[in-house]
Amino acid sequence: MIHTATDADWPRIWPFLQETVLAGETYAYPLDLTADSGRDLWMRQPPGRTVVLVEDGEVLGSGTMGPNRPGRGSHVGTASFLVAPAARGRGVGRALGEHVVQWHRDQGFHAIQFNAVVETNTVAVRLWQALGFGIIGTVPQAFDSAAHGLVGLHVMHLPLD
Repeated sequence: MIHTATDADWPRIWPFLQETVLAGETYAYPLDLTADSGRDLWMRQPPGRTVVLVEDGEVLGSGTMGPNRPGRGSHVGTASFLVAPAARGRGVGRALGEHVVQWHRDQGFHAIQFNAVVETNTVAVRLWQALGFGIIGTVPQAFDSAAHGLVGLHVMHLPLD
């Protein structure tokens, strides 16, 4: 079940957010991220939203969504996703992705833009392409991957009109 994340969910999100950031393969977040600074980055306030996917009382993943830019850019949404390591390969990312696309449609957004999908994160790239996103550009050597060194960041786009 996917529902809006609450303060009570944060202690269950933080461990896999921290693990994901420290792995150095998907998010350009500060390596000295703390639980407090992580909460400030992840737990979106309106008009944005943060959700969790919970199964048998366990948080398996989380997603954020909302406007990509303020003001005249607010008609295009964006999102970020985390899947707990133990839940990878179980469809959690797809369920969160489908939820986020539908939420943006329901809220009247015209498109969704992912600003920074690491090109070596092939599982995510394939998933977003399967959900209809296209790669509209790649910023070369924009991410310092722990495993691959300097790699590109894809900008991905899904029209909703």
